[in-house]
Amino acid sequence: MSFFTWKDDGLTSDCSSLDAMASRFEETANLIKKLSQKGFQLKKTQKNQLIIHSDPKVFNQWGFISEELPFKQLSLILDDESIVDF
Repeated sequence: MSFFTWKDDGLTSDCSSLDAMASRFEETANLIKKLSQKGFQLKKTQKNQLIIHSDPKVFNQWGFISEELPFKQLSLILDDESIVDF
């Protein structure tokens, strides 16, 4: 299952005002809502919060890079996708 780790450390550390902080939170909230509407889910582990999606194609359409172990990522590559045309 494709996933990436959600870390909110420093979400607003570069903001210079309360208005800037509010805008950043609103942008983040809108993104999280869109992810939820597209079928992404939150999976909590002992150490992290992971954003997961069961369909690797949807995950990739969003431009995310999966943090799965490399051998699991390679199993998602279809043979015809590995052919490079120069």
